[in-house]
Amino acid sequence: MRWVMKFPVLLIALMLSMAMMLSVGATEIMLVDLLTGRADAVSETIFWEIRLPRVLLAIIVGAGVSVAGAVIQGLFRNPLADPALIGVSSGAALFAAGYMVLDLHTTAFGLLGVSGSAFVGGLLISWLVLEIGKRSGTVSSMLLAGIAFNSIAIAGVGLFSYLSSDLELRSVTFWALGSFNGADWSGVSIALIIPVAIVLLIRESKNLNAVTLGDKEAYYLGIDITRLRQRIVVLTAVIVGVGVALTGIVAFVGLVVPHLVRLTSSSNHSVVIPGSALLGAILVLLADGAGRSIIAPAELPIGILTALLGGPFFVYLIMRQKGKLGI
Repeated sequence: MRWVMKFPVLLIALMLSMAMMLSVGATEIMLVDLLTGRADAVSETIFWEIRLPRVLLAIIVGAGVSVAGAVIQGLFRNPLADPALIGVSSGAALFAAGYMVLDLHTTAFGLLGVSGSAFVGGLLISWLVLEIGKRSGTVSSMLLAGIAFNSIAIAGVGLFSYLSSDLELRSVTFWALGSFNGADWSGVSIALIIPVAIVLLIRESKNLNAVTLGDKEAYYLGIDITRLRQRIVVLTAVIVGVGVALTGIVAFVGLVVPHLVRLTSSSNHSVVIPGSALLGAILVLLADGAGRSIIAPAELPIGILTALLGGPFFVYLIMRQKGKLGI
């Protein structure tokens, strides 16, 4: 109950972060001037057409990736799991890299574009992992299948990088590291499917709590484990597939953020899932702001920042907690 009272604190922190990121950039914008109508036309254009959709997309994708990590960790009962474990991120990267390097815009795939190809790739790999899990009926088989497909997809991305030209290699690398540089209102409208999936995952909190006790215990409580896995994997694939298709891969957030919530609150998924959504949105929003400010007017890919900051911090948490990372 005490952490229910802290959700408003995270909401306030999110609103303050949003206000700061809307103001900070290569062009400083005073929100007061916008509200009072004293801002010039250039500032209004930058605010409404560039900065606001970018901030909203960072919030939505950050929340979605963090929630996906939380539910995947709960489903596999593995504190080191993240959305990449089911292959959705690497599958999306593979198809996007293939589209760019093989020059498929003149074929039937041209209608999909890079983002559409990434989304299809993420869903396809997730479907293959889910099918293997259904046939074997065990979590370990699904886990191993995800690791295998993830390795294959990464090898495929490496192959396309080797075959690419210098310009294509730069595009593949920058896209795979994640960036909100291309955010627009059409992307934000597409990303609105992520909050819907988050709400559906929050409704699975009690089932995920039961699964952490073990499959047999969950079965005795009347939970259909197979169908639960299908729902979780599909919703996670949709969240991460849409996010990767719009912004590229945002590394480490899905792994670190759920742990931060668990280590500071509880392992109850009714707390972990919404807490991860709020905290993930804040961290990704701040990381994006730092990425476009550190070497302005150039931008640093957000995946580099999240990995550089998240990796050492996660190691610090492991050393400090000494085995308290269990789900």
